[in-house]
Amino acid sequence: MRFLRHMSLRLHLTLLFIVLTLVAWSCASFIAWQQTTHKLDKLFDTQQMLFAKRLSAMDFNELHFTSPQLRTKKKIKHGHLDDDALAFAIFTTDGRMVLNDGDNGQDIPYHYRREGFDDGRINNDDDEWRLLWITTADEKYRIVVGQEWDYRQEMALDIITSQLAPWLVALPLMVLLLILLLGRELAPLKKLTRTLRSRTPGSDEQLDTTGVPGEVRPLVDALNQLFIRSHEMIIRERRFTSDAAHELRSPLTALKVQTEVAQMSMDDPQSREKALSQLHFGIDRATRLVEQLLTLSRLDSLAGLDDVEQILLADLLQSAVMDIYHPAHQAGIELRLHVNAPDVTRKGQALLLSLLVRNLLDNAVRYSPRGSTVDVTLDAHNVTVRDNGPGINADALARIGERFYRPPGQDEPGSGLGLSIVQRIAALHQMTVVFSNAPEGGFVARVNWQ
Repeated sequence: MRFLRHMSLRLHLTLLFIVLTLVAWSCASFIAWQQTTHKLDKLFDTQQMLFAKRLSAMDFNELHFTSPQLRTKKKIKHGHLDDDALAFAIFTTDGRMVLNDGDNGQDIPYHYRREGFDDGRINNDDDEWRLLWITTADEKYRIVVGQEWDYRQEMALDIITSQLAPWLVALPLMVLLLILLLGRELAPLKKLTRTLRSRTPGSDEQLDTTGVPGEVRPLVDALNQLFIRSHEMIIRERRFTSDAAHELRSPLTALKVQTEVAQMSMDDPQSREKALSQLHFGIDRATRLVEQLLTLSRLDSLAGLDDVEQILLADLLQSAVMDIYHPAHQAGIELRLHVNAPDVTRKGQALLLSLLVRNLLDNAVRYSPRGSTVDVTLDAHNVTVRDNGPGINADALARIGERFYRPPGQDEPGSGLGLSIVQRIAALHQMTVVFSNAPEGGFVARVNWQ
């Protein structure tokens, strides 16, 4: 079995072809043997019957039997005589042989049997014979015509051999042609193997499907899709590494500076306290940046969502508002939830949708001035988060959602990843996000679905 697992496809198919051919040849030979012997038995039985009837038509009263044996004829030129093809003998009803064929007929023993065919043996011979007994019309003589069973079987074997033997001669030629044809048909697979061996890691080049068999083409198409996904994953990993290195450089440098300031302010408690406070703030910022980078990286690697469920959006929004309520109260921001469609549900992951809403609320609370109001509204086909802050200028609004982009003039710390995470989660849930300025002032984020 282990050998078969490591066998090449060409050798495997060749062996299967040989085995199937031999099995088919054997079955055909067996069926042909059965059919031929049956037909020959009918033919030879008819021959015996006709021969016996011709003998019974003779007028035995006009014959003068000087000897019960017929004279042996000379061989016919260019002919062939089988001694056991047919044998006959004629008996009187009391069992006296009056005539025989001069060969095997003289050894046929007399039996007063019923009319018709019977199997038996002749004297001095152990082989089975097929015997036909009939009685003449005057009921004075009994005629028996016999034929050896082996003769019939040899005749059937000769016919079968003459018919099926050429197939055995043709089998090696068929195997050779099969090997040549398989080599030609499998050539595209060999070419595909060479292409895969020389392929560079991370390449998104499509495999050529020209000449590839239809049974293998789905595999090649699946490989092409896999290469595309692998290439995209590598691009995402490279981008993540580049973004992380770029974005972490500034906060880590600031942390190092604040650490050095704290070390140099050992004799100045006020300066040291301020440096430690800045160090704590920088650590929080770096921690938030790393968390957002990791979250965005995980979201980018998702092609679809697993373990989805029906989520009541009113409950999800209420939970998200309660989570952000305390930080908003400390910032002097009032949160208001308006549920216009309390029965709206969406299929998705509750954790990701909660993260989407929290990021929108956190963004609104962070960048709204003290005393502002943030309205969260649930309608049948969208969720809207609107603040009454100053809004964003048109140039910055066009770039909102780009990774690491922050509108100029922002005093609040941030990494510019929050709205990118929102867009990615929305895309995974077949939603769209639209950012705009409200006509009466303020920034509006609207998540739409069908």
